[in-house]
Amino acid sequence: MINFIKQIFTWWNRQTFGTFIYTILKGKFVGKDNLGNKYYKNSQDKRWVIYKSDVESTKIPPNWFFWIHFMTNKIPSAEDDLTYDWQKSHQENFTGTDKAYRPKGSLGSKNLEERKLYERWKP
Repeated sequence: MINFIKQIFTWWNRQTFGTFIYTILKGKFVGKDNLGNKYYKNSQDKRWVIYKSDVESTKIPPNWFFWIHFMTNKIPSAEDDLTYDWQKSHQENFTGTDKAYRPKGSLGSKNLEERKLYERWKP
């Protein structure tokens, strides 16, 4: 029941009620990525994504990004995710979260002793 209320009143939680109805009436399921996002298109080749959880555009893997932005018409498969051994799996943007990258010496560093003080430039 709570998910239904969220769909009616919020756009940032998965999909709106209008998108839900449009997907049922006009949408053709195309595929699902490894993060659980579902991809659809209609007869005029309009493409959209229904996110598994919160709406965050960086949660779309690169191969599906190419498809949804009409850079390719080939529908991605699970084998397309990692092409080379050195490639890492896709992760969303963690900026502003606890998982964000904080280099040694930055103000966001958890260790207070590692923080560097800036030296003024002297002409």
